[in-house]
Amino acid sequence: MNCLTNVKNTNELRAEFMSKSENESFARMIVAAFVAPLDPTIEELSDIRTAVSEAVTNSIVHGYSEKKGCIYLECYSRDDEITIVVKDYGKGIADVAKAREPMFTTNPDMERSGMGFTVMETFMDSVDVESIVGVGTKVMMKRRIGKNRF
Repeated sequence: MNCLTNVKNTNELRAEFMSKSENESFARMIVAAFVAPLDPTIEELSDIRTAVSEAVTNSIVHGYSEKKGCIYLECYSRDDEITIVVKDYGKGIADVAKAREPMFTTNPDMERSGMGFTVMETFMDSVDVESIVGVGTKVMMKRRIGKNRF
């Protein structure tokens, strides 16, 4: 799996793994373990895992598409809020606003729904996307856990 995980303290996690489809479940698992001390509900945990799955899948399918590369996952917690960052050094996104539109996909032949960013935005409190063509993409998602979410 070629994974490097570095935890400086209990409020931070960093992991690096190859852009293979089987590592999407690995990312979901380590984020779930990281979030567990915040005592999320089953629904909150499911939402976060789903958002992470979409971000990692985007890196694998769109960022690296025909080649392999590293995906970088960072998690931070502060009080009742978790921040999750998924980065790749793949192709990048030419038009982030267009890519965030529901049903937009660059791979219609692969039967992609084009709902990745929509799913992330639905399950997280905020989603920020930075991307440069030929350099890569960074997705930063935030979510409050518990009664203080809204």
